[in-house]
Amino acid sequence: MAETDEDGGSTDHRTRPLPFRYGGEVRPGEKRHLRYEVGETYLGDPVEVPVTIVNGDRPGPRVFVAAAVHGDELNGVKVAQEVARRYEPADLAGTLVVVHVANVPAFQAQQRYIPIYDQDLNRAFPGRSGSNTAGRMANELWEAFLSKCDYGLDLHTSTRNRTTMFHVRAETSNPAVERLARAFGANLVLAGAGEEGSLRRAATAAGIPTLTVEMGKAHRFQPVLVEKATRGVEGVLTECELLPGEAPETKWLRVVPGDAGDKAWIRADTGGLVDMHWGPYPLVREGETICTVSDHFGREERVVKAPFTGLLVGVLENPVALPGHPLCHLVRVDEETSEEIEREISTGEFDGYRANGTVWRTGEEQE
Repeated sequence: MAETDEDGGSTDHRTRPLPFRYGGEVRPGEKRHLRYEVGETYLGDPVEVPVTIVNGDRPGPRVFVAAAVHGDELNGVKVAQEVARRYEPADLAGTLVVVHVANVPAFQAQQRYIPIYDQDLNRAFPGRSGSNTAGRMANELWEAFLSKCDYGLDLHTSTRNRTTMFHVRAETSNPAVERLARAFGANLVLAGAGEEGSLRRAATAAGIPTLTVEMGKAHRFQPVLVEKATRGVEGVLTECELLPGEAPETKWLRVVPGDAGDKAWIRADTGGLVDMHWGPYPLVREGETICTVSDHFGREERVVKAPFTGLLVGVLENPVALPGHPLCHLVRVDEETSEEIEREISTGEFDGYRANGTVWRTGEEQE
């Protein structure tokens, strides 16, 4: 049962339009761009995170969209910009909270972790006020914005020297999270709770169903993936009833559980130069050559084959490897799913993974 305020009105933002308070206040029907202080530099200057809050005219749930928890993951920053620009209070029954750049120090340094001490902000949530730099920043964001929401989306890319297929990671054993994952519309879902201290895990554990979105490469904007993720945000907002209508359904969906049999990191057994042979699409059949690893004299060559039919979710882009170095991340697909993927390939629907900078193979990038 919802609580009531002094005037007898409900204090539940789902049933009554209410201000969003974060230290300041964004009233119903208002859209505000702001910078929120989460720390200080060595000079004592404020570290400020850019945030947009769109408080709808009508009551409804609150959804956060967070980008650049890792500072070099820029696709999400572009998605956040587009989402913040696209929606106005009159569009929404509820509140949209967009954290444009969660990890400002790393973003400014164009690196993954907080500079100097290499602290991972995505292992610090929900944080605490007396913690290290990462823990304090995480706690500021958590207390001011994230913990006040009902659902969440955390936008990521691969790390440097790798690329990742467009997919989501979600604790699908939680029905509310599973519902969001389907609404987002990615074809591939890697199931699991997530790492301790990750934003997704902390939020979901706190009763805020949250997805991690993975898309493409670090250090760049990839327009096709940005557009796909922006549509995914719209699907989630629709599923959560901030927007009218119904979220679109995907033609095929593969939910991969956490057991090792359905996915595998394929690693180099020898050091050397890596030549990728798969492609141009990320579907590989069992026994097909994924890559070769050769010595500098070209006299010794190790052929790396697909142990099962699947999708290359993550791929090495730096063409050198040490023994044990991950070459690719392969996720198993059944025959029915692989045939549906091949139908999409034949009709050109899968080409989005190769166009406008979202290529999967060196030398194919389009201008």
